[in-house]
Amino acid sequence: MYPTITPATLALDADGRLQSLRLDDATHAGGPGAVLQLLQSCHGLPSRWAGREAFTIVESGFGLGLCFLATWRAWRADPARSRRLHFIAIEEHPFGAADLARLQAAWPELDALAAELRGQWPALLPGIHRLSFDAGRVTLDLIFGDPVDALAQLEARADAFHLDRLAPGGGDQLARLAAPGATLAAWAVDEGAGQVLQAAGCVVAQDVVQQEGVAGHRPVLLGRFEGDAVPPAAAVDRRALVIGAGVAGTSVAERLAARGWRVAVIDEADGPGQGASGNKAGVFRPLPSLDDNRLARITRAGFLYGLRHLERLARAGHAPRWEACGVLHLGRDAKQEGKMRAVVDAHQPPADYLRFVSREEAGQLAGWPVEAGGWWFPGGGWIQPPTLCTANLAAGGEAIDRRFGLRLARLERSGGEWVALDPAGAEIARAPVAILANGVGIRALPEAASLPVRPARGQVSHLPAEPASAPRVVVCRLGYVSPEVDGVRCAGATFIADDEGSELREAEHRENMQKLDFILPGFAAPFDPASLAGRVGFRPASPDRLPMIGAVPAVERAERDTPLGAIPRQPGLYAVSGFGARGLVWASLAGELLASQLNGEPLPVARDLVDAMDPARYLLKPPRPGSPGDE
Repeated sequence: MYPTITPATLALDADGRLQSLRLDDATHAGGPGAVLQLLQSCHGLPSRWAGREAFTIVESGFGLGLCFLATWRAWRADPARSRRLHFIAIEEHPFGAADLARLQAAWPELDALAAELRGQWPALLPGIHRLSFDAGRVTLDLIFGDPVDALAQLEARADAFHLDRLAPGGGDQLARLAAPGATLAAWAVDEGAGQVLQAAGCVVAQDVVQQEGVAGHRPVLLGRFEGDAVPPAAAVDRRALVIGAGVAGTSVAERLAARGWRVAVIDEADGPGQGASGNKAGVFRPLPSLDDNRLARITRAGFLYGLRHLERLARAGHAPRWEACGVLHLGRDAKQEGKMRAVVDAHQPPADYLRFVSREEAGQLAGWPVEAGGWWFPGGGWIQPPTLCTANLAAGGEAIDRRFGLRLARLERSGGEWVALDPAGAEIARAPVAILANGVGIRALPEAASLPVRPARGQVSHLPAEPASAPRVVVCRLGYVSPEVDGVRCAGATFIADDEGSELREAEHRENMQKLDFILPGFAAPFDPASLAGRVGFRPASPDRLPMIGAVPAVERAERDTPLGAIPRQPGLYAVSGFGARGLVWASLAGELLASQLNGEPLPVARDLVDAMDPARYLLKPPRPGSPGDE
């Protein structure tokens, strides 16, 4: 079921001051100074993060963001601070950016940081929204949704919990998330909460107490989880091989490089984005569903994180070529059109993310008469995949060693490292970690034999087009057509599983023109399929249409009741594959997810979605029947 987000609203109190109708901010009434006092008295900060590789705080009740902003400011000012600060904040009723601006004006000393926060403020949609500040050294995971559900789906090791309330039964979840020696401060606790926490391994330091410096002197329960606090991190050999320089491989390489890894990217082509990532323009948009199933949640998360990744690349001076022209997804027929309308009516998404448009408005957006209404994604658009690959590598700088024109013949494990060898047996590169992001080429490696990757041939037709000609948005309906890019409009694409022929085919051009005529009636008339140019690529598809991201299994079979975490894995070997037709939507998030796993950081998506993308899942269930294709 889709967890609709109800935003916080504003009202004036008896003295004419702004206040929230859905938020109790009494703990923050003392401003940044009171928050710093709480951080010191409840969590021993800033001394506890001194010399650490990373320090992670989990907060429920993000509210106006005061605790995050004050913590970020204190972290910045501390020369002995941890190398990275990870702040996870849960908010059931978030504010919009405009309301935040009005309320945060009460803390002028935080103006600059608050403006940075609002500049990245996400759409009010459910799930984890990962924001990045201070060149990636500060990460904020904003989780919009129910706090109980959010904690249950969170994957992290927290050093401190700062909770506006302690939910019934929450002790076990906190114990699961707590790093050794983690501290806890919780307000609005139920009677008996101390006993519940003690049963979960938390030593309650004292009974409920009054904290000075907090307006109203709200009582707070303090505790500390058992175990010795994590010492400063020892040096780690952060080197990785990435096989493949498409959107998947370059996304992983960039995210690892941002964390201080040295990465060798190996590809047999003479540059990035030459394989399945070589198209002139690809579609970039999510794919909702009424029940908000796993596919819908992963595409939403990928789209939203992908937007932030594109913005981050642009800020760093490495903008790929793309345009947020909007994506119009038309219903196949009246029945599907009704279902699409029902999704929007039920979910009530922000209009700048998704809205339903009638046939008449759809025709206006497309600049061409159409036969159905459907979804309009104003922030979607097209991306030129090779330029995204190039931008990822440029952002990684000298930390990424580009090794093009070298064909990987096999991998060998030697001395705790993976060694990449060419057809003559010569070493290309070696590292403790190897990541298979080489599209359908993954099928040639025996180490990945357990992964049911299927090649799916896709032919795109290139249509001559005049600048600024219609459609100036991406339009989808059992296929897609792009705006004009460099005098060419892309239309397609075919999706033929297990067909490895690389030649252009007139029959597939004809199929693409039939799709185009279904999308925009009459638009394909001037084009002769026998004379069209185009491009053929091969997408790595998965049986269940979900990506494969994570450690590669070391076995090809497992008992169906085996927990995913108990399945043996190839040491230091990971896969990023199975994207099918959704590489542009998933690649950036996939890179962040795998980099977070390798770095031992909080994960940017919910636990059930991590499991749904685990490459070992196929050992526990039969593949789903049917085609892995996409509209």
